[in-house]
Amino acid sequence: MQLKQTGLGFLLSMLTMFAMPTTGITAEPLEGIGEVGEVEKVQGGFQFLEGPAMTPDGSIYFTDIPANSIYRLSPGGKIELFLQPSGHANGLMYGGNGRLLACQMDGQLATIDLKSKDVTVLAKEYQGKRFNACNDLVIDQSGGIYFTDPRFRAPEPWPQGKEAFYYRAPDGQVTRLGDDLAAPNGIALSPDEKTLYVIPSMQSEMMAYDVPAPGKIDRGRVLCRLEQTREGRSQGGDGMAIDRQGNLYITSATGVQVFSAAGKALGTIRVPEQPANVAFGGSDLRTLYITARAGLYRCTVPISGHLNRKE
Repeated sequence: MQLKQTGLGFLLSMLTMFAMPTTGITAEPLEGIGEVGEVEKVQGGFQFLEGPAMTPDGSIYFTDIPANSIYRLSPGGKIELFLQPSGHANGLMYGGNGRLLACQMDGQLATIDLKSKDVTVLAKEYQGKRFNACNDLVIDQSGGIYFTDPRFRAPEPWPQGKEAFYYRAPDGQVTRLGDDLAAPNGIALSPDEKTLYVIPSMQSEMMAYDVPAPGKIDRGRVLCRLEQTREGRSQGGDGMAIDRQGNLYITSATGVQVFSAAGKALGTIRVPEQPANVAFGGSDLRTLYITARAGLYRCTVPISGHLNRKE
């Protein structure tokens, strides 16, 4: 059931609903990592979920793109509407100082004050033209932001004329880092911030780039290739998260595919619905939250997640 098709009573209840976990899929162990807990549904009934991110108080924020909304799952299990309209927010990340960073698919990178909910635009154009539809992001320790800008939800013709990924420096300057991938989507940094990972959605090869300095990358290399749903297809990934050992959790058509930092396949966490994005949460960062189409899911994992910035 899609949110926009429900009656008023159900819509109002969605604004202050409590998460009610249901049983899900028993996950197979990940090679070299260990047992994964059962994948359980926290809540369904949404339209298309994305962008989970944890804030210091333990809340998980996530987006529903078609509903133009951002929701908050509190540490106590309550789900409530946080912001609407959201600029069709997609990827989120805590940015420090009580701010939530957001890639708004309406064409800009923004920051949202968690108390006042005031929205401040950080970047809305490159070389005088608006971004296509900002998708996902990661912040580094210097306060710079790497973000992707593919085709999804972009106006025609694409404002930038090509799909790319960028870096917004702390002083506000925006640099285009690459424009040769098929729909660059998910993006993340290794725990030591010496490697930038970019996850294209329309090619099977996942990319890694050495980072000699913030906002500077060397020529990319193929880190790994995703498992495909059937032979002859070349499906890519969507979002991703990284644990403290540097393992990558990449969402795809087959589930959450897990790879080592060296690119070795370690296994796949199967999800009842096709996942779009993932983020670590919980007091020990061992709960993996998964946004998957109309549902929010979670499971426990043996290794704690890595957070790029937590203040």
